[in-house]
Amino acid sequence: MSAREDLAEWEGASPTPDRTYWGMVARRFSHHRVAMVALGVLIVIALACALAPLIAPYSPNQPDLSAVLAPPSARHIMGTDNLGVDLFSEVLYGGRISLSIGLLSALVAVSLGGLIGAVSGYYQGWVDAVLMRVTDVALSVPLLFIVLLLALLAGPKPTTVIEIIGATAWMVPARIVRAQFLTLREREFVEAARASGQRDRKIIFREVFPNSMAPLIVNATLLVGNAIVLEAIMDFLGAGLSPPNISWGWLLNQAQAYIANAPWLSFWPGFMIFIVVLAVNLVGDGLRDALDPTMRL
Repeated sequence: MSAREDLAEWEGASPTPDRTYWGMVARRFSHHRVAMVALGVLIVIALACALAPLIAPYSPNQPDLSAVLAPPSARHIMGTDNLGVDLFSEVLYGGRISLSIGLLSALVAVSLGGLIGAVSGYYQGWVDAVLMRVTDVALSVPLLFIVLLLALLAGPKPTTVIEIIGATAWMVPARIVRAQFLTLREREFVEAARASGQRDRKIIFREVFPNSMAPLIVNATLLVGNAIVLEAIMDFLGAGLSPPNISWGWLLNQAQAYIANAPWLSFWPGFMIFIVVLAVNLVGDGLRDALDPTMRL
């Protein structure tokens, strides 16, 4: 019995067109109050950052020399930086980069890891042995060292950061998908697909992979938060982005010299990273519970 059938049986219904598997998952997720609040917070923050040109009271390239290092006030609700630039505007524009890097890096990691795990779990044998040994080696290498080295070699661009983080975070998704494929490849529906003469590629992506999506989706949410934090660490250590591409991590890096006399410069970018990562993890918990047929919501 597949995960879809397990959930349908728990809910007391079959996955019909009007009551699909993902429809039941969405209904169960909607009953998870903490996850729904977290999702709402993420949506509000994402929309605010996406609409930064309309919401931001000032341009991030518009310094106010009469308000250098000004504390939070009615004029500048998050204060200003050492150049007199409104911090609220910088946080909104920086969020566009940070959130984009988090989402796209997770997509790269899940896509690459999912492909490797699918091939490894489906074909087994020497293919599985080689791919899993490569995965083990990749897991044993200090991630931060490799990320910083690649960032310094490739240059501080958003696309480069996305590729680097995505290409160094595929190992866990690969293991997750492989484990799912090892379980599902001997199921009746896969045997029936083989007997009907379907090609391996079609069986992998049309029959098996959709049934292994549940744990991969949960892991993807965690990867988003990890990617945002990792990008912030890169920026904080001086190996990340540079203007005009600013992010929350870059703002933290710039605030280092002013922590004592202008603590708001580090507080607000750090607070945004904390809130987003916490919300992403709570959404991941909600998805995990919604996808688990044994969990009552």
